[in-house]
Amino acid sequence: MYWDVIEVKPQAPRELAVTFADGLTGTIYIDHSFCTGVFEALKSDDAIKQANAEGGVVVWPNGLDLAPDTMYKMIKHHPKRHYELRR
Repeated sequence: MYWDVIEVKPQAPRELAVTFADGLTGTIYIDHSFCTGVFEALKSDDAIKQANAEGGVVVWPNGLDLAPDTMYKMIKHHPKRHYELRR
């Protein structure tokens, strides 16, 4: 699908640069407030940096992943091509 993530790179503390299959690029910021429950493992800045693109989604070695369709929609419609994950 056009929203499949094909590349993920750490960009800044708690921030990832993502590229989607249709060429859209943007950034994702993962706030500490988001890191509860299953996402508690992402409280560490070093854990965030371990993200990869696999099967069209952003994944981590511990099995966590983020839905690409939501990221795509939020990044596409944000004037700065940015999406913040917060609670």
